Amino acid sequence: MKFVLTVACPSTRGIVAAISSYLAEQGCNIVDSSQFDDLDGGQFFMRISFISEQGTGLEALTQGFAPIAERFAMTFEMHDASKRMKVILMVSRFGHCLNDLLYRWRIGALPIDIVGVISNHLDYQKLVVNHDIPFFHIPVTKDNKPEAEAKLLQVVRDTKADLVVLARYMQVLSDALCKEMSGKIINIHHSFLPSFKGANPYKQAFERGVKLIGATAHYVTADLDEGPIIEQDVARVTHAQSSEDYVSIGRDVEAQVLARAIHAHIHRRTFISGNRTIVFPASPGSYASERMG
Repeated sequence: MKFVLTVACPSTRGIVAAISSYLAEQGCNIVDSSQFDDLDGGQFFMRISFISEQGTGLEALTQGFAPIAERFAMTFEMHDASKRMKVILMVSRFGHCLNDLLYRWRIGALPIDIVGVISNHLDYQKLVVNHDIPFFHIPVTKDNKPEAEAKLLQVVRDTKADLVVLARYMQVLSDALCKEMSGKIINIHHSFLPSFKGANPYKQAFERGVKLIGATAHYVTADLDEGPIIEQDVARVTHAQSSEDYVSIGRDVEAQVLARAIHAHIHRRTFISGNRTIVFPASPGSYASERMG
C-alpha cells in the first residue's frame, strides 16, 4: 500500500529525523521525499511518499503519527495514494480547457474522478453526457445569482467533490463560497491581467505589440484573480501573427498550465503559505507512477 504524508509546521530541528524514524519503525519504506524550509516565514513544509511494507493501514499510521504532530505543532494529512480525488469542472462558453481535461482524464494522464460538470450555458452538455459524466445546467443572471450559487454549492456537497476547477467559468464566485472551499478551487486566466482588463484581452495585447503570451493557474480567493499562484507558463509571439493567432496560442498555454496545476494539487504537492504557494516538483518518472496510483 502506498501513502502520501504532507506536513506543515514551524521550522525547528529534528522534524525530518522524527518523521523518518516513525515510518521506519512502522515498517514503511520512503520512495520519494521533498521538503522546504521557509527561512523568511519560519515555516517548514514536507511531502513524503512511502510504501507500507508490513501492511499497516492508513488509520493506524495516522493515529500513531499524532504524538509527533503534536510535538512539532504540525498540520498534517496522510492519504491513500490510490484513492482518486473527486473533481467538479465548471465551464461557460470557452471549451478548450474542458476538452483538454476530458481528454487527459480519458487516457489516464489525469487520474481523477470527474463527478460532474457545471455550466451556466448548454453549449457542452452533449460533450459531457457523451463521456458519461453528469452535467448540471445552472443559469446565472444578476437577479438569480444567490440562488444559482446555492444550487452550485449543493452539487458540490452532493457529489462530495474534493476539488472544483474553473475551466474558463466566466462568473465571479461569492466571498462565502470562496471561504467555504478555500484551497479547493483552482482557476485559470491569461497572464495579461491586470494589464489588459475587460473584453478581448488578446486583441488588446495584439494592439500593444505584446511579445509573450502567458497563463496563470491559481487558487481562488475573494480577491478576484489574485489567489496564490500554482503554475504559470508563456509562449512567444511576433508581429507577424494576428490577434486570432494570439487567441489560439493563448488557449493552448491556458490548457497546459491548468492541467499541470491540477496534477500538482491532486498529488498533494501544493501548500498554501499566506499569499503564495509552495509547489514541490514531480520527481523523475513520477508522472507515470502517479498515474498508476
